[in-house]
Formats: sequence, structure tokens, C-alpha cells
Amino acid sequence: MNKTYKIGFYTAISLVIANMIGTGVFTSLGFQLFDIHSVFSILILWLLGGVISFCGALVYGELGIAIPRSGGEYVYLSKLIHPGVGFLSGWVSSTVGFAAPVALASMALGTYINKIVPQIHISVFAIAVVIVITLIHTWHLKVGSEFQKALTLLKVLVIIGFIVAGFVHTPQHQISIAPQTGSFDEICSAGFWVSLIYVSYAYSGWNAASYLVGEMENPQKNLPKALLLGTLVVTIIYVLLNFIFLYSAPIDELKGVLEIGHVSASHIFGHTIGQFMSIIIAFLLLSSISAMIMAGPRIIKSMGEDLPILSLLAKTNKNNVPYVAVITQSLITIVLIVTAQFEAVLTFVGFSLSIFTFLTVSSVFILRHKKIPTQGYKTWGYPITPIVFLLLNAFTIYFVFTQKPTESLLGLLNLAIGAIIYVIGKRLKFKKKDICCVK
Repeated sequence: MNKTYKIGFYTAISLVIANMIGTGVFTSLGFQLFDIHSVFSILILWLLGGVISFCGALVYGELGIAIPRSGGEYVYLSKLIHPGVGFLSGWVSSTVGFAAPVALASMALGTYINKIVPQIHISVFAIAVVIVITLIHTWHLKVGSEFQKALTLLKVLVIIGFIVAGFVHTPQHQISIAPQTGSFDEICSAGFWVSLIYVSYAYSGWNAASYLVGEMENPQKNLPKALLLGTLVVTIIYVLLNFIFLYSAPIDELKGVLEIGHVSASHIFGHTIGQFMSIIIAFLLLSSISAMIMAGPRIIKSMGEDLPILSLLAKTNKNNVPYVAVITQSLITIVLIVTAQFEAVLTFVGFSLSIFTFLTVSSVFILRHKKIPTQGYKTWGYPITPIVFLLLNAFTIYFVFTQKPTESLLGLLNLAIGAIIYVIGKRLKFKKKDICCVK
């Protein structure tokens, strides 16, 4: 019998980086500039987003080693708090948590291509991309891993090249990263903290490697290293990239603009080459699409293993790939692309996922209380780092709930539907396979 393939450190870190670097960093700066006008404040905003993510990654490393099963929050919450809480987390992630961002990234890629070749239909192109990458990830874990590593390496190299070219470029406007009059007032303003919500979305994905810990080689070493180094690399890239955006083009040209990368590239390389570079940047979304199609279905698979009513979703092929789960997630993605409802879904998904991320990080205190062994790795800075994450995350949840009540209530409605499914499944007897609460 062939030895089961395990993903290594480079695949794990590529999942983290690829999941994190998506549409957010190339689209959100223009809207942040409505409320924040200081380069210093913008860079602090993106640095703070990295600090929050890093604190979360520290905790997930400990949880993943203590509970080395694929599925991320679903597994941790089921084990440490209650299977019902874990199921609701998995329900949000498996229904739209991964499918909506994949749909958004695919449509963004299709939009860029349509601008160059108008004959190409945006939705058809987006669906074709999803189908091709789905086929790759339903075939063999090794093939999907190599594909993911190659795309992520290309993404990082292109972005580094873009940053270097930006520094070489001589801007036609004045710019300073030093604090200006009012910079600290901006940091304390409501607009700054509103922008942090969108920055947090851009950083989402720092926990990606935890979804495949059960299929990882030497997870005790590779999981925390992938989470922490991946988050650190992306934080550096995000801060530098946003500086280059501000360094290359005047703020007035960037304010309110969705395609920030295109504007910046046009200033750095000229209009023609800049347009070509913006297409290359768009194709980097393939890495993000691939990473989410690879990671998300592991939650669906774990749910299928535990709940008889969803057992079909746990089926694997001869290469031990959960092909039914992969196909299921991609079908949901295609439905969102066809109905064009994914953008509306993203807000309430972000609200719901923030709740479960909050609960997951807080569960490290339960882990410590129950003295579950973590084979040497402990959260650095405990309990300060988890508390920092929880406080900032709680503020985000509160703000979204008070300022976006409709989307928040939709998120709670989706949770209610998940709760009904869980109750039905429980009546069919929840399997007791490594998922009951720790005694």
C-alpha cells in the first residue's frame, strides 16, 4: 500500500500566504483614504492588522498541536467548548465562509480579463477558473500541493518585484511617513477603527494551515512555524505595498478608487506597461482561489465524519482526497457567482466568522485549564497576546453589529439554520469519534 502523502512546511506556509493575500489589499486603500489622510496613520492601520493576526496565529499554533485534526475552528470548538458550537462554526465556513471569497476573487479576475478581451464573459470565465482548480484539488493532494506552492511563489515574487520597482520610481508628489499634525487624532477616530474592519478582512486567512493539520507532516513543528512566519511575511508585504501605493500616486487619485493596483502600476511603469502589470496582479488571485479551494473542504470533510446526516461529504478517493467536500464547496461558489449575491454575503459572513474566531482564541484558556498537552509549543506572551486579540476582535464584532444590523441579523439567521441541521443530526446520533467535549 502506498504511503499516504503529507503536506510539508512549504505547502503549509504557501496556504497561509495565498489565503491572506487576496483582493483586500488591492482594493481597500481607496476607501480608507476618505477618513484617513496621513501616510503614517495608514501604515499604522496595516501594521495593527498584522499584530492582531499574529496574536491569533500564536494561539492557533498551540490549539493545532494539542488537537492535531484537520478542520480548524470546527474541531477546536467541538473539542474544547461543545460539539454544537463547533458545528455552527463549520456550518458558516462550509456554506459561505470560503465559497464567497472564492466567488469574489474569481469574479475580480474575470473583470480584469474582460477589460482586455471584452468578448470574454466575466461570470463564465470565473466559473471556468473555479472548475479547473477544483479538478486539480480533487485529484491528488501532492498535485494540489505542488500547484499551490508554485502559484504562491509566483505571487510573492511578483509583489516583491512591484515593491522594488515602486521604490526605484521617483514620484511627482511630496510624501512623508513621519506623523503629521492630526495623525494621532486620526488613529483615535471612528474612521480609523472602521477601516480596521476592512484591513482585518484583508488579513483573513492567517489560520489557513490549521485546516489541514491532520494531513501535515510533523505538525508539531510545521504548523506554528507556517502560521507565524506566513503571517509575518504578509504583514511586511502589506505595509510595504500600501506605502508603495501612497508613494507612487497622489492621495487624491487613490481616494475612492477600487483598482488601487492599476493606478499605482500606471504611475510606476507608464500606462501601457502599467495595464499589463495590473493584469499580472489580477492573475495572482489564482493563488488565493486555489488556497481556499484546498483548505475549506477539510472543514466539510470533518463535519461529514462526525454527523451521520452529512456522511457523504466525508468520502475520499483512492488518493485520500475529500473530493465530495471539494466539489460541494465549489458548487456553492458557482451558485454565488451565477446569482451575484456573494458581495452581500461577505459582510454577514465576516461578522459570523469573527464570532467563532473570538471563541476559538478564547478556548486556549480552556485548553490550559484542562492541561491538555501541546508537545512543547506554548502561545508566546500568554495571556497577553490572546487578550489583545480578543479585545480588538470584540470591538470589531460590536461595531459591525451596531452599524450593520441587517447583515448581522442575516448572519445570525444563517446560524439558526445551522442549529436546526445540528439538532436533526444529533437525533440521528452524533458519532463519538474523537469529537466529544474533553472531560
